[in-house]
Amino acid sequence: MELAELEPRLIRFARAKYAENAVKVSQVHKMPGHAGFAYGFSVTSGGRTESWFLRIPPPNVQWRGTADVMRQVTVLRALDGTEVPHCSIRWAGTELEWFDRPYFVVPRLEGDVLRLRDGEWGRKLPPTTLEEMARQAMMALAKVHRVDWRRSCAYLGDPIPFDQDVIRWDRFMPKVAEPERMVLQPRVRERLLATIPSGAPVGLFHGDFQPTNLFFSFAGRLLAVIDWELCGLGATLNDLGWTVTFNDPPAWATEGGVAGFFSSPDALIAMYEEAYGARVPDIDWFRALAAYKFAIITGFNLGLHRRGKRPDATWEVTGLSLPTLLGRALELLS
Repeated sequence: MELAELEPRLIRFARAKYAENAVKVSQVHKMPGHAGFAYGFSVTSGGRTESWFLRIPPPNVQWRGTADVMRQVTVLRALDGTEVPHCSIRWAGTELEWFDRPYFVVPRLEGDVLRLRDGEWGRKLPPTTLEEMARQAMMALAKVHRVDWRRSCAYLGDPIPFDQDVIRWDRFMPKVAEPERMVLQPRVRERLLATIPSGAPVGLFHGDFQPTNLFFSFAGRLLAVIDWELCGLGATLNDLGWTVTFNDPPAWATEGGVAGFFSSPDALIAMYEEAYGARVPDIDWFRALAAYKFAIITGFNLGLHRRGKRPDATWEVTGLSLPTLLGRALELLS
């Protein structure tokens, strides 16, 4: 939605929600990293200005899966009353009178996520601060996995079976770039399916728990776990395996690695276990699954980039790690 169209809609929305015709809406802008369907705006009422974050589905898509913003609303409301840092829903709904699609609005926070690019604020933090930030992240993750999902998350559907979390990535394989760099994929897939864990915990998972989805104050305090569009019910250790993989140097090519923001895999796992209050079983299987999934995601997105359907040159760099991700997965499954 273009800003020229959105601003008058926000004015009508703010007048209704604040119950005041004299409200002023300002600083309407697109937020980065959300393909143009997340926006920031401010509302001044009674001499006080509040800043908000609006999320709506992208245009011309069916409102299901990652485009179903009510899934995120479900999770954020489930987190109310817990110790998980998150943005509480201020307004949300499926009525179409405001934006022609479902929506939710949360307070806008002051701070930022951790990005890998050189010169980013997080790169300037001392190791002790980053270690404490990692500890906060693992504590938050453990508490996400303790949410009473049976009571509060029925909207998300049934838990994903462990084998389906391997098989569901098959459909992307025909469209990966440089399939010759993914020769290990069939072996890893076979090994994953042959060693599926039994008894691993099931519950609410985030789906993309890594530094760019952790919103910190500039002093290093975790303010919110954000971007829940990939959330679901299933093996909670998917999240731990995912974030460990993003901090596991052997999984990444030297030129294309994304590892190194947080602590080592062993340290992160220990932090999580301390916060969770129990040892985690079969974590190497979930680490291998994470590396396997991200290899396929990378190959698929690299293909989209090269075909001009979704240009993003960063996948050229990440694509250098296709063989090492799959090699690391096979190593972990040995």
